[in-house]
Amino acid sequence: MATIRPFPALRPIPEKAADVAALPYDVYNREEAVKVAYGDYDTFLRVDRPEITMDPRIDIHDPAVYRQAVRNLNRLIDRDIMIQDDMPCLYLYELVMEGRSQIGLVCCVSIDEYMDNTIKKHEKTRSDKEVDRTQHVDALNANTGPIFLTYRHLKEIDTVINRLKSDPPEVDFTSEDDITHRVWVIEKEKDIAALVSAFEKVPELYIADGHHRSASAVHVGQMRREEHPDYTGEEEFNYFLAVAFPDNQLQILDYNRVVKDLNGLSPETFLDKVKENFDVRKIARGIYRPKDKAEFGMYLDGYWYQLKAKEGSYPAEDPLESLDVAILQNNLLQPILGIEDPRTDCRIDFVGGIRGLEELERRVSEDMRVAFAMYPTEISELMAIADADALMPPKSTWFEPKLRSGLFIHYLE
Repeated sequence: MATIRPFPALRPIPEKAADVAALPYDVYNREEAVKVAYGDYDTFLRVDRPEITMDPRIDIHDPAVYRQAVRNLNRLIDRDIMIQDDMPCLYLYELVMEGRSQIGLVCCVSIDEYMDNTIKKHEKTRSDKEVDRTQHVDALNANTGPIFLTYRHLKEIDTVINRLKSDPPEVDFTSEDDITHRVWVIEKEKDIAALVSAFEKVPELYIADGHHRSASAVHVGQMRREEHPDYTGEEEFNYFLAVAFPDNQLQILDYNRVVKDLNGLSPETFLDKVKENFDVRKIARGIYRPKDKAEFGMYLDGYWYQLKAKEGSYPAEDPLESLDVAILQNNLLQPILGIEDPRTDCRIDFVGGIRGLEELERRVSEDMRVAFAMYPTEISELMAIADADALMPPKSTWFEPKLRSGLFIHYLE
């Protein structure tokens, strides 16, 4: 069963929530983050990416960077922009994008359930990113970025949440990207107990987004246990910050690929090789967006093509190898374009679906040679992979809308 736990969140006061809330730290590179935060002294990006407020020559992993994060957070607290609740609460967090709503429960979840796989993973993490966020959590003694979790929806949970959200939200604002954000505070003991009890019927939780942050939170929890060998398990460091959404409310967008060159092939030879495992149709005009699984759009030399994987070119019953990202990797990117490891190969880049397929055309016209438009991975596929204790290929899912950082902070003490 899944354990959820209330906590006293450090939160921005309602009238400053819109100013504090920031997209996740890894959405931006350093230069982009500097531009976004320029002149904005309240944005939480200054806490999540403290190097942007320092000498640009400093290494982002320098210990001084994490000390700066503490100072930047304390400035928000000292100015009474962020205040900690005086009792443990649960919270509802609703995001509305283009009229589509998803509402999650903000809570803490157990590091033990992460380790025993009650909280399931589907992505391989990079050690350098884990080290960075571990140092960040350790220095702040807090979880600042919520982990995006999902679970198979239950009517009992939906009923409680729908009742609670009928009250006016405490926070209600629309961000610059036209996403509406609303927050409800759940402080009544009977309401908290109802949700805790309902989640006991959830057999497992799934990490949708935030594998590096969750792994880092668990590392710090283990460090605190070593520092406190007499720990009881009830200390805050045994838990980390999350927002849990029902699976039937989530939207996964396409996560597209662009490649720098044709691996020494002429366009004609390249297309001939593609046709070995794909049915290829040239599109007369306009952008081509895939309409079904095992189908891809390809942009090359100013034209779009429809690619459909041929029957027998992939194991249709294998939940991992039948993923569209695996089909493209195994039948085209690796054997034809020589992309052995898309995690590390500098010839490939990834474009989130929120940017639109026009972004693929732009990249090919500027710095890339060929682009591939993907059909979105389904949430059921993600869960099936996690249930099989398997790992999805890199850059398989792009969730929108993105959770904002800074709306809820969980202290480890």
